[in-house]
This record gives sequence, structure tokens and C-alpha cells, in this order.
Amino acid sequence: MDEIHIHEHPSPIKNVKQLAVVVVLAFVLPIAFCVIVAQLATRGHDLSRSPAMSEDAVANRMKPAGTVVMGEAKAPEAKPAAAPAAPAAVATAASGKDVYDKNCIACHAAGVAGAPKAGDKAAWAPRIASGIDTLYATSLKGKNAMPPKGGNLALPDADVKAAVDYLVGLAK
Repeated sequence: MDEIHIHEHPSPIKNVKQLAVVVVLAFVLPIAFCVIVAQLATRGHDLSRSPAMSEDAVANRMKPAGTVVMGEAKAPEAKPAAAPAAPAAVATAASGKDVYDKNCIACHAAGVAGAPKAGDKAAWAPRIASGIDTLYATSLKGKNAMPPKGGNLALPDADVKAAVDYLVGLAK
């Protein structure tokens, strides 16, 4: 029967002290190398004098992208109208379409979350039968998935009512 001889390969690390030195160097040398390269790459560049690092530039980059406004915004003060009453009614009807196009179309064009589609006479008939004041109140205060004022609390009540009038006009 043949004997099997296993030859161990000699290791350069012979004791625990050598192992500890190798482990420490494995972490320290790459970090030291990165620091040296960074120092060489930025040598001679004083970033504190750069216009991009001024207090105003830094503050401008750090400001929030937007703000959240809670509550109702103040409606602008009414200015006396120089135009007669008939043209004002035409302007209100036009603004109703504008308000619809900017705020209401997202849900009422596709019927999102049960919203009656614009121009759908069958869906609007029972709502119209409940009365225009009920439609105004629902639009201003919200109902089911529809938030107050369609989610735009900054809209003046008159604009919301104009949008309701526009939608009702489409369904008649």
C-alpha cells in the first residue's frame, strides 16, 4: 500500500504579532495612499476663495426645492371693475374653463377615483338634480376622494364655482 505524503506550504506569517502587523497595514496603506493622491490632486487650489463656495452660493444650493403651505391663502382684494356686468359674466365663464384646465382636468377627464367625467351627462345628471348650491358646497369642502377645492386650497371660492359652472355646462 502506498503512503500519502501531504506537504504543507510554508506561510510567511509565523506568529500572531506578524499577523497583527499585516492586518493593520492592509487597512492603513490604502487609506494613506488615497490621502496622498488627494493632496497631490488638490495642491495649489484654495477652494475657500472660489465663488462657488461663497456663503450665498452654498445657501442657494441648500435651500429647499419647494414649500408646503397649509391653510387657505388670502384672496386678493377686489378692485372695482370698470367693465359692465355682461362682459364680467363672460370673463367668469372663461376663467371656469381655465380653472378646470389647470386644476380639475387631472381627475375629471379620466374619471379618477370615481370623479364624474367632464361632459358625461349620465354621471352628472343626479349631481345637477341635487342643485347648484350642493355642487358648490361639495367642490369647496370636498367629498369622498375629492379634497376641498380639488386640492388647490389657494383657489378663491369664486374660481371653484366658475369651474363647477363650466363642468355643469358641459353636461347639459
